[in-house]
Amino acid sequence: MSPFDRGAANIQSPALWLGFTGAVLVLVAVDLRIAARRDGPQSLRNATAWSVFWIALSLLFGGYLWRHYGREQGLEFFAGYLLEKALSVDNLFVFLLIFRSFAVPAEHQHRLLFWGVFGAVVLRGALIGVGVELVHHFHVVVMIFGVVIVVTALRLAFRKEELQEAPATGFIVRFVRRHVPVTSLIEGPGFFTRLDGRTWATPLFLALIAAESADLVFALDSIPAVFAVTDDSFLVFSSNICAVLGLRALFFVVSGALVRARYLKPGLSAILLFVGVKMVIARWAQIPLVASIGVISLILAVALFASWLKAPSPRPSGS
Repeated sequence: MSPFDRGAANIQSPALWLGFTGAVLVLVAVDLRIAARRDGPQSLRNATAWSVFWIALSLLFGGYLWRHYGREQGLEFFAGYLLEKALSVDNLFVFLLIFRSFAVPAEHQHRLLFWGVFGAVVLRGALIGVGVELVHHFHVVVMIFGVVIVVTALRLAFRKEELQEAPATGFIVRFVRRHVPVTSLIEGPGFFTRLDGRTWATPLFLALIAAESADLVFALDSIPAVFAVTDDSFLVFSSNICAVLGLRALFFVVSGALVRARYLKPGLSAILLFVGVKMVIARWAQIPLVASIGVISLILAVALFASWLKAPSPRPSGS
């Protein structure tokens, strides 16, 4: 048994797996069609509506799990969703960096975000499958995950990361530049173009590579964290995917506030530290799931409120 097993049976329902995966594929296809048809930047009103839709859909799904599979499973889903949603904010910081570094025009950002999120869904699905198998067969892996998360939390707390950093100079991007011909300008929404009878990648493709490689790093940190609240493979997968699916719309809602959220990264670091310590001590001491949800929510709320209090006041016109 896993050190996080609190007596609740894991969800073993092939129909639920098929239904959830099918629904995700349909929603992703609809999102792709919308992204492909949009020929301008996404409006704040539209992005807010979509963000509310994704969050409401996730809450309804969590309510369905609670009603049909029990309180414990419902709480585990909501805890995993809240944790992954909070940690996914780091992805938004990176998207902002990438757009600035590659000078991605506003009208193409929504398309790049869609494919970045789609790649994240596929990547995380594979990593979750591996992680669940490791946790179920080697219980010491949970403690190892906890130590890794504690180290990540400390690194995040003491890292001085500025928005002027350039993802365009990352190792993977440099590797692609050396081996794939790349055009110098973004002249359309395509990732590839034909020039002189050859296929060339565009800077948008490099931006996508940068986004996916960054998400790989974040996934290696955030996916182990969800094992602090559940080792149910379906709950790990569904809570993670639900948290990631709404990132595209959420970016356009909060992108302006990200720069001013000075205490958000320390808050995320504190959340990771709490989760990591919980995983390390789980063999000897159990922290109730409701208490975990409360601690994560409180840390996030304090970080956001403190950031709001310290946000610079808008300068009066003419100054």
